Amino acid sequence: MEFQFILVEANYQPNIALVRLNRPKELNALNLQLMLEMKEALAQLDANEEVRCIIITGNEQAFAAGADIKQMESKTAIDLLKIDQFETWDQIRKTKKPIIAAVSGFALGGGCELAMTCDMIIAAESAKFGQPEIKLGIMPGAGGTQRLTKAVGKAMAMEMVLTGKFIGAEEAKNIGLVNRVVPDEVYLDEAVKLAKEIAQMSPVAVRLAKESVLKAFDSGLQEGLYFERKNFYMCFASEDQKEGMNAFIEKRKPVFKGN
Repeated sequence: MEFQFILVEANYQPNIALVRLNRPKELNALNLQLMLEMKEALAQLDANEEVRCIIITGNEQAFAAGADIKQMESKTAIDLLKIDQFETWDQIRKTKKPIIAAVSGFALGGGCELAMTCDMIIAAESAKFGQPEIKLGIMPGAGGTQRLTKAVGKAMAMEMVLTGKFIGAEEAKNIGLVNRVVPDEVYLDEAVKLAKEIAQMSPVAVRLAKESVLKAFDSGLQEGLYFERKNFYMCFASEDQKEGMNAFIEKRKPVFKGN
């Protein structure tokens, strides 16, 4: 897979794929082409049976410092409606494989929204998160008002969205936005470590469990419980379930094949 604005390694580690944003001069600002490439790459990786977990990252200076403002500045509301740029974001959200964001440096605006669209976030100590769109006379449009509120609560989301303030990695962890904070030099290694843990599990169970957690995030309790129960039952249609339980009984490590 060759792209202009992202670098993709489908076999970065066994069963782990890496997608690296690659517009370093623009601090990985998210233009339309990059997001279309991201959509295509994730669709291909999702269909690759060898891939069990995906990591999205940038570079040490920036995960992504926002959307490409130069590309947006002259657009009208009708232009944006026709472009339908958020359809690409929907594809990221629909990816069945777990996605980990490995964040160093700036994750602002669309960059913060991209990180939140992932399933988990590993943050370097240098990471800074924010939704500064208000300073440009606009507001977040790729889930910033919704996912941020779900993750950190109404009061903090209001403060971040209405003032455009940045928060550091430790504060992001304290308010529940990221999984953990690690030194800058090991942030990608830590994401790989987490991905390896997930990759050892049954791909079928992981897929169903991810769907169920997202359902809880997106719905009310009763609807979420019903969805969880249905997916729980589905696990028992897999060979991995039999292997996992037999391995437990036989006191050995299970070998999951995704069947």
